[in-house]
Amino acid sequence: MNKVNEEQWNQSRVLLYSHKNIYDQDVWRCPFREFERVIEAVDSVDVIAPKAKPSYQRGKRLAMRVGELAPIPINPGLPEIRIEKEYDLFITVCEKVSELLHMKAIKNLREKCKKTVCWIPEFYFKDIPISKSCIEVLKQFDYVIFMFVANEPFKAILKNKNQYLPAGIDTLNFCPYPNPPERSIDVLSIGRRAQPTHQALLRMAREEGKFYVYDTINALNAHNLEEHRLMMANLAKRSRYFIVSPGKFDRPEETGGVSEFGYRYFEASAAGTLMIGMRPFNNPEFDKIFTWPDAVIEVPFTSDAIVSAIHEFDKEPERQERVRLRNITECLLKHDWLYRWDSILNWVGMQPLPMLEERKRILRKRAEQVEEAFAPHILISKRTV
Repeated sequence: MNKVNEEQWNQSRVLLYSHKNIYDQDVWRCPFREFERVIEAVDSVDVIAPKAKPSYQRGKRLAMRVGELAPIPINPGLPEIRIEKEYDLFITVCEKVSELLHMKAIKNLREKCKKTVCWIPEFYFKDIPISKSCIEVLKQFDYVIFMFVANEPFKAILKNKNQYLPAGIDTLNFCPYPNPPERSIDVLSIGRRAQPTHQALLRMAREEGKFYVYDTINALNAHNLEEHRLMMANLAKRSRYFIVSPGKFDRPEETGGVSEFGYRYFEASAAGTLMIGMRPFNNPEFDKIFTWPDAVIEVPFTSDAIVSAIHEFDKEPERQERVRLRNITECLLKHDWLYRWDSILNWVGMQPLPMLEERKRILRKRAEQVEEAFAPHILISKRTV
């Protein structure tokens, strides 16, 4: 049985349930591992991170089959957990719906934690009918955070417990300042891609000698997630253009046709690259965040127009610099994971700790450094950016 060590952490007010010891190689989990590290840095946090039993995979298949038929949550194969002290807040991020069943391993959650929060980045409404047991677990939380705008169908089920938060980013890791490297990569493409766009960029690389960085293997596992995230940040900081697209744009059958946005836009923006690709369609939250001109250089993925778009944009270096400045400073001042944590604390009625305010100060200072560095290159007043 896993126990939180009360003697070592008797001042902690937040209990974080992390899945890092169950899923430690999936590269797409990097952003929320980053989120966990940030809240550990700015708050007083204990962490539960159990390891799965050998029977876990078999148990998960059984638990999910049962959960399709009836609202009966079953522990898929994790060791029993009893919380030994009291906390103001319990939080967990369940990146897959099936991970909600991990909560069944905790025997005294409600007795020991005053407020409970679950952040579930991906749960499409089309999957509600086959997720009866997982829905039952969600109902037990005080707040359920969705990272997708189309969460209206959950309001009646969860009795208006649901909240929306967009993704975030460790901006201090992705920001290229105060020592910006040379942008030696012309175009960076990570993950899903559209073939017409990809083939056009390959021709550009062959014919013009441009440096186009893209995935050459179909693998989603990493040797070490922190090392992978560092490499990702270093690539982004050295890139001029970064391909962006709505989540699972090439698999509408999985999303139910919903156009959502995730981490790529924040990774690209925080690194000061020029985002080129697709904006999510009919997504009001995206339009509230990326409000400035050229935040995304829009190019349909059904065409090969991306090369001509890059050539045209390269003719206006001053325009590029304005966009880079806005990208970086917006992320530093609004989209660090710290601001997402601040929103959660506000919802549950908890005051931020001094460490959070100190990180805010550091982020403001970094934004000032970025503006000073860009000032000689931008001829118009920053008030008009």
